Amino acid sequence: MEQSARKDIDKQVFDLLKASKSLDVFPTPIDRITDYVELRQSNSDQSLHSIPTSYFTQKLDVLQRALKKVYGAFDRSERIIYINPFIHKNKKAFVQLHETGHAVIPWQKATGYFVDDTITLDADTKVQFEEEANYFASGALFQLDRFKDELLKMPLEIGSPLALAELFGGSKHAGMRRYVEVCPKRCALLVLERKEESPKGELLSFRNCFHSDKFLRSFGDLSWPAIFDKSFPFIQDYLRKRRLHNEGSIWLQTQAGMECFEYHYFNNSHNVFVLLLPEGERISTRTKIYMSDEI
Repeated sequence: MEQSARKDIDKQVFDLLKASKSLDVFPTPIDRITDYVELRQSNSDQSLHSIPTSYFTQKLDVLQRALKKVYGAFDRSERIIYINPFIHKNKKAFVQLHETGHAVIPWQKATGYFVDDTITLDADTKVQFEEEANYFASGALFQLDRFKDELLKMPLEIGSPLALAELFGGSKHAGMRRYVEVCPKRCALLVLERKEESPKGELLSFRNCFHSDKFLRSFGDLSWPAIFDKSFPFIQDYLRKRRLHNEGSIWLQTQAGMECFEYHYFNNSHNVFVLLLPEGERISTRTKIYMSDEI
């Protein structure tokens, strides 16, 4: 997305948060935002099934996008947001704001219907309107710079983005990604997916990796394998069925040479998240984060 579009969307998000009196309100009052722009919401599963298949993205096979995987939709003519009632409440918050983005971003108003699923709601999607709606949703949910203000009050560790996700009302995944992307310190977040059990034991596959700007300047974009085996210490954490571990270390090849990183591990039962920090990287604070290692 072009920087000019980002600035325009940031301004729209700020104006909407301020006008709807949602700034500094926690968790972010999603319904207040959608009510302000006069959008109605339907949580009916039957409403999702009534969406014409012609509204699905034509480049994808409709048979591979069963309606049970559809998270939300927006009908501009009726100004209705449809939300799948079976998704987690924190995922629902992002979907609701994503559809609101379709409604309020000025240059998207020529499109009458949007249907969104795991593909269009993926933060890495490169489809212009979907990327813009995702950017809008993240900015609105985490209240732009307000998230960074709170970030700087907490220690640089895995518990902080989890606490911030709860504070703002977002999913753990969205909170951790936002944390790394706006953090002024050097940090990266590796996201792994579960694989079916194999003769060699359970394996995890690469999903994506996010970096702070300062991390990229220091170490570059790290290279990762498609499948992670037992040679990685955080895979040992996974095999031990650990939920949390914030005292790990690992050597990795970077553009600056071999570097030793601290790693903090979190397993939410759907994905494994590994927060990578250069040794000694810290945020000065007296705040303590307490989490349980029990799944």
